[in-house]
Amino acid sequence: MSAVRDFRVTSGGIELAVRERGEGNRPTVVLVHGYPDTGAMWDEVAELLAARFHVVAYDVRGAGASTSPDDPLDYGLDALVGDLQAVLDGAGADEPVHLVGHDWGSAQGWEAVIGDRLRGRIASFTSISGVDRRHMARWAREAVRSGPRGVADVLGQARRSVYMPVLMAPRAGELAARLVSVAFARGMRLREGAEPRPGHPAGTLARDARNGLGLYRANLRPGGAPAGEGRTDVPVQLIVPTKDRYGSQPLLLSARGPVSRLYVRRVPAGHWVARSHPDLVARWIAEFVEHIDGGPETAALAHARAAGEPGRDFGGDLVVVTGAGSGIGRATALAFAAAGARVVAADVDEAAAKRTADEIGVAGGEGYLYQVDVADAEGMERFAGYVRDTFGVPDVVVNNAGIVIMGSLLETSEDDWARVRSVNLDGVYRGCRLFGRQMADRGEGGHIVNVSSLGAFFPIADLSAYSAAKAAVLHLSECLRLDLDRHGIGVTAVCPGLINTPGVRRTRFVGLAGAGVEDELRERMARTVERRGHPPEKVARAILRAVRQDRPVVPVAPEAHIGRALARVSPSANRALALLGRRAGDRLHADLKHRRALRP
Repeated sequence: MSAVRDFRVTSGGIELAVRERGEGNRPTVVLVHGYPDTGAMWDEVAELLAARFHVVAYDVRGAGASTSPDDPLDYGLDALVGDLQAVLDGAGADEPVHLVGHDWGSAQGWEAVIGDRLRGRIASFTSISGVDRRHMARWAREAVRSGPRGVADVLGQARRSVYMPVLMAPRAGELAARLVSVAFARGMRLREGAEPRPGHPAGTLARDARNGLGLYRANLRPGGAPAGEGRTDVPVQLIVPTKDRYGSQPLLLSARGPVSRLYVRRVPAGHWVARSHPDLVARWIAEFVEHIDGGPETAALAHARAAGEPGRDFGGDLVVVTGAGSGIGRATALAFAAAGARVVAADVDEAAAKRTADEIGVAGGEGYLYQVDVADAEGMERFAGYVRDTFGVPDVVVNNAGIVIMGSLLETSEDDWARVRSVNLDGVYRGCRLFGRQMADRGEGGHIVNVSSLGAFFPIADLSAYSAAKAAVLHLSECLRLDLDRHGIGVTAVCPGLINTPGVRRTRFVGLAGAGVEDELRERMARTVERRGHPPEKVARAILRAVRQDRPVVPVAPEAHIGRALARVSPSANRALALLGRRAGDRLHADLKHRRALRP
């Protein structure tokens, strides 16, 4: 354990309690806490950093061992930046420091790096679960103007922020602060996975929660946001907890654009990520600080920098897509690449995978090909190892590869059944297990998408083998979602309806006499799905949304939504509708056989 030195500094009549760790001749890292914490919130992170840095943490005004202002509204960000300046002076920080802020501590940090008051004294800023008021206002305006999705993002954030007006209201705020002090420790354990320990929550929590109301009341008044876009040339690292209950990802990423050097790193954790994942937070802070101080840019930081570019939701992410040579897989690979991801396009057809990778490259993205049959267990082991050793652990894996065999189960041979199962189910299992293990070992989360089908909840007489495998994929995904949640890994089952893909013309039929009948059936199916007008890009867009929103099950196309609803609400109606479909298929088969018999 590092040596700890406590001292006090004065700022505008306020005494601030400061704690130092590490050697004073090393680069200085300053940690600023939020509401309703004290500097002790950082203890685990500070201990990990102290071996390499001079680490300073302090209790902000009104919290912990620091004193409170006489005016309960004397918590404006300008006064708080003055407190930070006093701490830097008192700690002897002659060289520019590396600032880290969480929650309201992050808001203070943004004020410090955007304004001129501390210009030249801050070398870098790491923001965790906090935003600048200018960035927030700009994001809200642009999101509302962008259309329904942007409006939904703003409304979603408003729902998360419903507590703020309560804390700002007289009497109601004091009551809410009392409830916070009572429930805080329990909430940390249940919602954050962080056990209370000496120092956090602090023994002064009830007083701190009440005093901290001044943060909301002084800084969130209508019209209180300063003018400007909040531009800064200080390098900024955003650590974005994807399970934060208070800040949505779109809001926490609102610094994209105004910040010229922005690095974005996501972690599958809640608001108090510094308590639940201190090793990861300390590692990311240290890596960033050492780079800003002249060290090399690691591959992880290069990816984080790509993720900071505006309009690139998956910038720097590594995405693996199987069955990427055509159809849904190709469209998905191209969509992820357009959103900034590096994509490994895998397919049993090497030439098709190459075409997809080349398309990505022509569009200015990073696309790589790999030939693999997902039914080959050893081949999938080699594939997973190649991806890890060549590119790193994937952030997103889309298990899309599949084949279709149509016909009565009575005509489905052992080999046909085995092939459908080995590709459509076993291939998904292998992708989930092999890449899921890598994601879990890395400890930074990830997302797995398994492409199922309308057939998972709608019985189709001539698709028994296919539908059984796809139904298993759906249930596997539901089980795996529960299993991998402990590792912060999301799992989604995507269930497309009738989608116009080249695979329709590759469908194989069993139990039919004559190649001509099979060819005509393929052609009729192709014309049917073409009339439906649902291209594979529709599924690709749904997959990207599902990953962004961490959705469990995503039907695509009206028939898929109807099939899922009927399967849940009225299974008998679902079966009746399926029976009508079977009778229509019987008539089609009889008609084709009759016409074949009449031909000379």
